[in-house]
Amino acid sequence: MNERRGRIWAGIDAGKGHHWAAAVDETGATLWSKKVDNDESVILTAMGEILDLADEVQWAVDISGTSSALLPALLAAHGRQAVYVPGRTVNRMSGAYRGEAKTDARDAYVIAETARNRRDFATIDVPAQLAADLALLTAHRSDLVADRVRMINRLRDTLTGVFPALERAFDCSSQKGALVLLTGYQTPAAIRRRGRARLTAWLANRDVRGADAVAATALEAAQAQQTALPGEDVAARIVAGLAVQILALDDRLKRIDKQIRETFRSHPQAEIIESLPGMGPILGAEFVVAAGDLTAYADAGHLASAAGLVPVPRDSGRRTGNLHRPKRYSRRLRRVFSMSAQTSIIRDGPNRDFCLKKRGEGCEHVQAVITLARRRASVLWALLRDNRVFTPELPAPQAA
Repeated sequence: MNERRGRIWAGIDAGKGHHWAAAVDETGATLWSKKVDNDESVILTAMGEILDLADEVQWAVDISGTSSALLPALLAAHGRQAVYVPGRTVNRMSGAYRGEAKTDARDAYVIAETARNRRDFATIDVPAQLAADLALLTAHRSDLVADRVRMINRLRDTLTGVFPALERAFDCSSQKGALVLLTGYQTPAAIRRRGRARLTAWLANRDVRGADAVAATALEAAQAQQTALPGEDVAARIVAGLAVQILALDDRLKRIDKQIRETFRSHPQAEIIESLPGMGPILGAEFVVAAGDLTAYADAGHLASAAGLVPVPRDSGRRTGNLHRPKRYSRRLRRVFSMSAQTSIIRDGPNRDFCLKKRGEGCEHVQAVITLARRRASVLWALLRDNRVFTPELPAPQAA
């Protein structure tokens, strides 16, 4: 084991509190296998021990995210790069080796062996400061949106149990006036006692647009229910608290949207990305985070394939032309292209015309949107390659 090798492969089963690293040689023999705490000094010590084993070390990690962020950053700081071996691949490759045990040490060995046998894994790039900022902001925004959906659902469920007429009268997910109303009045009796005139003035003092219409709708719902249901007082307090939290969450979302917009527009190609119809600053920021380094995509087809917009064949024998939706792709990148395609067909233009053309050819709405998203992936890749903004007119041809 003291003999220095020419080349070895190091696989790391990453975790939040600690990692497990294993190194194998050309024959698949284990040279080094240890538990490594997720700490800078411990990781550097382990790196030094592995680097002493061979002239060249190929690194492989099974997680590319926040839990393993320190590891690739330290590798990059010392001139090393790691490849990303997906967990699905590790799980399937485990069945090719002897034994059924599931341990961190065995997973690390399988990762190293997989990297030794395959050369087509993508490298893990340490994001630049701008990309890292956008990744944190967009992830935080997604969490806030999910929290808001959960609160809205809880509010509607609780309100339905004591005042179903009011729950039907308003869409609490999009009407701020309804949420402001629920911070003060949640029961039919309370709304009837307040009366339309005083309720309108109360809403107007809280900057509710169309206060009179909101008050009239609430009073109509209150007149329709004269019965007080069990648990009304407790439910009213719960509904009021949820309404206050949702309004506060909306303010937080506005602030973070502004921060994402300002951060994204400092990107050198932000103007190009935003010029594509349907691609605003939020989706543009998510595209920068999900796509990463665009030089990794040799052509537009590679970008579309990464987004899961290219069908894959499943042929066998005389059964050919059997195309299916791919299973391994970036869900986040696919969401960016799908959402931007949906947004682009709202207004008249080439995107809407193309979608209507596909519908006329017999495609369903989802198929037409996927086809449009695939086309937009090619357009966006070409715009970024040529470093020019989108224009509805064809660009003037240039001499070769």
